[in-house]
Amino acid sequence: MRKIGNALFPRLICLLTALTVLSLAFVLIFIVRESLPAFQEIAPADFLLGQRWMPVDYGTGVSYGIGNYIAGTLYVSVAAIALAVVVGVGTAVFLSCAASETTRGLLCSMIDLLAGIPSVIYGFIGLCVLVPLFQRLHLSSSGHSVLAAAILLAVMLLPFLVSACCETMLAIRQRYLPAANALGVAYWHTVAHVILPLSVRNILLSVVLAVGRAMGETMAVMMVMGNAGVFPSLLGKGETIASLIALEMGTAAVGSTHYHALYAAGLVLMGILLAINTGIALLRRRLLRMEG
Repeated sequence: MRKIGNALFPRLICLLTALTVLSLAFVLIFIVRESLPAFQEIAPADFLLGQRWMPVDYGTGVSYGIGNYIAGTLYVSVAAIALAVVVGVGTAVFLSCAASETTRGLLCSMIDLLAGIPSVIYGFIGLCVLVPLFQRLHLSSSGHSVLAAAILLAVMLLPFLVSACCETMLAIRQRYLPAANALGVAYWHTVAHVILPLSVRNILLSVVLAVGRAMGETMAVMMVMGNAGVFPSLLGKGETIASLIALEMGTAAVGSTHYHALYAAGLVLMGILLAINTGIALLRRRLLRMEG
């Protein structure tokens, strides 16, 4: 029986891996197939760089330009990841290098709970807390802004970053701290010059996961960012590609240019994610070579 299990297990793993790859291929093929008709009617340059999205003709003609939505997606995602990385890495350093085991276990459990909260709940919290706060501070006339959405999104990204970074730092600390103590190196000098630098590679991996979550997030960002198809500013309104698709896909007639243009916007979003993830992977490979 054990021999049969040993023979079947590798094949099962290969089958599951193949199913995962085929699922990804199916999604890509489907999106590309639904996107191609849009580019038969819309010039790619006008679609990517155009700043006017008007799928219904109100006398000024239709227009399908997602330049503002690309900028809004990148703006809120980069701002959220920057905030989340700073707070997340700092939290991970505290949990792995300063907190006791009891405190670490309690705080890690609480942080992990953040990942289980539905995004619409985050959206309601942002709508009831962040938006009025921005209004009271006169940071935004309506309270809706890219910065408010970035702060909310950063909180949603923290569980992924903190968990990954904390586990990595704990493993590196257990490996190198005894040698550092034996050499008489100060504890926090070891943290700053050994543990943190050696954690960079895995921090980059966690950033890859955070990028995917940030750019794909819809409900929470849609409720706080303002949903205005204008070029975004930090304290101004904006709209992401994911929000555009969520708001308009239900009203787009199947087979229409509007319908295919929304799929094309999704294809652009996937292309941006692929480019960013490839860049991070190349950077991580370069760090590996430098360490080698």
